Amino acid sequence: MQMIGSSIMPLIIASLALIFGTLEPRFFSLQNFGNILIQSSFLIVLAVAQMFALIVRGFDLSMGQVISMISVASALTMAHLVSVMPDAPVMAVMIGLFFGLSIGLVAGLINGFNIAILGVHPFVATLGMLGISQGIASTISGGFPVFGVPDVLAKTFLHSDFLGVPIPIAMTILVCAVAAIVLNRSVFGRMLYLVGSNPRAADAAGIPTKRVLVGAFVSCSLVTAIAALMLTARTGSGEPLMGGGLMLQAIAAAVIGGVSLRGGEGKVMHCVIGGVFITMLSNGMNMVRVEGYFQMIVLGVVVITGVFIDRLRHR
Repeated sequence: MQMIGSSIMPLIIASLALIFGTLEPRFFSLQNFGNILIQSSFLIVLAVAQMFALIVRGFDLSMGQVISMISVASALTMAHLVSVMPDAPVMAVMIGLFFGLSIGLVAGLINGFNIAILGVHPFVATLGMLGISQGIASTISGGFPVFGVPDVLAKTFLHSDFLGVPIPIAMTILVCAVAAIVLNRSVFGRMLYLVGSNPRAADAAGIPTKRVLVGAFVSCSLVTAIAALMLTARTGSGEPLMGGGLMLQAIAAAVIGGVSLRGGEGKVMHCVIGGVFITMLSNGMNMVRVEGYFQMIVLGVVVITGVFIDRLRHR
C-alpha cells in the first residue's frame, strides 16, 4: 500500500494534463504552463505551512483569515509609512513586511499556546483564531481593499527575477529548501516527526512535546505569513477577502501529495507535487469553463480522496 499516494501523483498529473490538453489545446501553451508554475508557487508555500501542523496531528483552519489579516495590516502599514516618508518607499515596504511576519508569529504563538498548553483541540483553537483574524481584517479595512502600497513592492515581485527565475518561484524554492532542512537536518524536525508519530512515547522519552507543538504551529503561521505577503505583493493591495478558500486548497494539496493526516509523515516534495496538482486542476477547469461552485465540489472530492488514500497507505 505504500505505493499508493505521492508515488503515483506524477502519473496522475501527466494524465490530468493530457485530458485538459485534449479538451482545450491552449492548455499546452508555454504561457499557460508558466501561469501554472507561478500560481502553484503560492499554494505550495501554503501547503508547506499546513504540513507543519499536519505532522503533529493538527491542522490550521485559520489560515485563510490570517492571510487576510496580514495582507490588510501590512498594506495599511506600508501605505501610512510611505505617506509619512515618501522618499523612502523601500523602507516602508521592509517595515510592512516585518510587521506582517510579526503578526504571523503572534497568531502561531496563540494557536500553539491554546493547543499545547491549554489542551484545546486544534479544530476549536484555530476556529477561534479564524474568527478573530476575520474580525480584525474587516474592522481595520472597513471591508474594502487597502490601496496606497508602494509600487516598488509589486514591481519587484512581479517583474524581477533571481538568476533568471521569477521572484515568486525563487521565493517558493527558498521556503521549500529551508523547510526541508528544518525537517530533515535539525533536532526540531526530528522531534516533530516523533511527536506526530507517537505523542505519548515521545513524552516518555523526554521530548518537550508541548514546546514542539508550539513550534509546529508557529512554523505554520510564519510560513503562512510569507505566503500572505507574497499574495499582497502580487495584487499590490491589502485584501480583506484574500484568504477565501486557500485553507481548503492548502490542506488538499498537502494531503493529496502524501502528507499523512495521522501525523508523523510529510515531506516538502509532497507539498510541491500536491500544489502543482491542485493548481493544474483549477487551471484546467477554468480553461474548459467549469463553474466556480462545481470547482469547489471537485476540490472537496479531492480532499476526501486524499483521506481515503491516506487510510489505504496505513493499512
